[in-house]
Amino acid sequence: MNSPGEGVPSVFRTAVETLTAARPRSEVRLTPIPPPRRLAPFAHALEASVLPTPGAGEAADEEQEELADGRFVLLHDPDGQEGWFGTLRVVTLARAAMEPELGTDPLLPEVTWSWLAEAVDGAHGPGWAEPSGTVTLAASRAFGGLSERPPTTELELRASWSPIDESTVADHLLGWCGMLAQCAGLPPETVTPGVAALPRRRTPRRGDPRTH
Repeated sequence: MNSPGEGVPSVFRTAVETLTAARPRSEVRLTPIPPPRRLAPFAHALEASVLPTPGAGEAADEEQEELADGRFVLLHDPDGQEGWFGTLRVVTLARAAMEPELGTDPLLPEVTWSWLAEAVDGAHGPGWAEPSGTVTLAASRAFGGLSERPPTTELELRASWSPIDESTVADHLLGWCGMLAQCAGLPPETVTPGVAALPRRRTPRRGDPRTH
């Protein structure tokens, strides 16, 4: 339920209100989507798209190539669930196309997870509990009649965790949006020594076949 009403616990209603009011960096667009129904009694879901910053002479609403996308889902179970910390749980999915050569870097999964950990549980993050997730790299090469298509590599990060402080749900969303922008090759808004963004990919994402 993306619009909590009567009968919805106040902690979840307040959390959804803070998510609705959150404003991520300008390149990230958030859109409410139907939430999953079987993971918890209450859920709120957002779809995120990362778009490049318009250059000089470009209109802000001009159709732009999507650099990365993902989903941010907030779950609430008044009774809690096994593996949770408290009654709230965040479940996320992030995807971004990589340069093919980056897909061979054995440290890329660890680096990607470290970005998420820094954004949510770092020195200035809201703090998480019971984190879990996977980082997957999928390489694709075309053959035969499709052989002219360039090789592609997609990075996928699936992660879930529980907010330590229920009042910081919006900070979790903003931290995750910042991490998604880094995966898209955008520099972090706050530069941390030793942390770099991935190089901008050259292969177009729009129209690429993929599974949602």
